Amino acid sequence: MDPQFLAPLIPIVAIMAFATVKIARIRAARPEPSIDATARLEALERGFEDLQHELAETQERLDFAERILSKAREERQIGG
Repeated sequence: MDPQFLAPLIPIVAIMAFATVKIARIRAARPEPSIDATARLEALERGFEDLQHELAETQERLDFAERILSKAREERQIGG
């Protein structure tokens, strides 16, 4: 390869290598999640599960109400 072609690539490769090393050091220095963060996450998960359960109950009640209203409309159409 032509040395003039490789000359601009050397600083680019050096910058990329430097950035990679810096990112690796930052990731290695990250603290592990604390117990407090774990407890908070578990509490959020429980709250989310509770909301899912409540939503399912609400949907069941809505379905029931829609069936009752539909039945009442059908009875009025048949009777009226």
